Amino acid sequence: MSKSYLAILAVLLVAALLGMAVAEDPGYILIAWRNMSIETSIWVGVGFLLALWLLLLLLRAVIRVLNVSGRRINPWSRHNRERRANQVATRGLLEFAEGHWSNALRLLKRSAPHTEQPLINYLAAARAAHELEDYVECDSLLREAYETTPKADVAIAVTQAQLQIARGQLEQALATLTRLRKDHPKHLYALKLMGQLYARLEDWTRLEQLLPELRRHKLLKPAEQQALEHQVYIALLTQAGQRGQHQEPGQTNAVTAVWEPLPKTLKQDPALIEVYCLQLRALGQTELAEETLRQALRQNFNERLVHLYGLVQGKDPARQLTTAEHWLAEHPHNATLLLALGRLALRNSLWGKAREYLEASYGSKRDIQTCAELVRLLEHLGDQAASQAMLHQGFELMANDLPELPMPTPR
Repeated sequence: MSKSYLAILAVLLVAALLGMAVAEDPGYILIAWRNMSIETSIWVGVGFLLALWLLLLLLRAVIRVLNVSGRRINPWSRHNRERRANQVATRGLLEFAEGHWSNALRLLKRSAPHTEQPLINYLAAARAAHELEDYVECDSLLREAYETTPKADVAIAVTQAQLQIARGQLEQALATLTRLRKDHPKHLYALKLMGQLYARLEDWTRLEQLLPELRRHKLLKPAEQQALEHQVYIALLTQAGQRGQHQEPGQTNAVTAVWEPLPKTLKQDPALIEVYCLQLRALGQTELAEETLRQALRQNFNERLVHLYGLVQGKDPARQLTTAEHWLAEHPHNATLLLALGRLALRNSLWGKAREYLEASYGSKRDIQTCAELVRLLEHLGDQAASQAMLHQGFELMANDLPELPMPTPR
């Protein structure tokens, strides 16, 4: 037997029992209020209440249907306003993605107050205004974004800082990021932006203070981190060298003050060693420069450091020459080393050896500096013919870099 049959039988059974109950004892209800009175049986009263309850349910359902229909039919309902605003916002975002800044700004600005998520519209509209170089409108939209969504202060501040950096308002960007980092010190992207801003401002001292945090949080790729550290310390050493030229005697060496605290790995970097020793040489502290270069070259041979080693005068020129000659065993034909040896031989007044080293260097690589050293040496040795011949070769080296131009015919 199916469930429907069982349901019908159950209804008939309940109806039969209810009919028997009504026939046996209909009951009595009296409702009196002032001059009015209502008399009826209990079962009729129950039926009346049940009918009233069903009527209320029906009325509620009708009102709900009318309300839903009104929302969909009425063009001014909140539902339709939000739907139209979302459609306009979608068109605005598409225009923004395609780079149509004017249309994007107009559509996003119009839809922002009526969408469920106005923040995205305001931020995108601000960026569109920035692309149009309407910076007043851009800042106004960012303020509206904050007024509608105060809890999004971090996203708004980051966007504002990015746009300020892009438009060259570096001081304003610094103020924005400083405030952001004060309120949210653990915000990593703000830290990265601050590093980029300090680099733009060439504030190397403050950027140096950020380097450990940038390294610890791995905000940059290893190569980028290394390049940034090089840039910072090269700038700091150069600035220290410039300050050192105006220091009073007896004051702490500004260049050494920057160099000493550096990590050991950076002190072994040839590029930083070169800058450090160049600054020492400029300040006349060639003995310290020679010692630093000698220790570095004992560990790793580097042509740029070798070239500089031939330019600085150490405490013991003879020992300096002997040290460099030891490297010649492993690099017998290195033109840079031979040039440095020629210069060191000149410091030791070994004219013949200096000439041999310089000629060997020039034979290995035709370099204008080597040629100039040879011309100067040969001239002082009184070998005018060789000096003139070398001078002519040097002129040919320089002429190779000149553009081809018509020349007059010798008469």
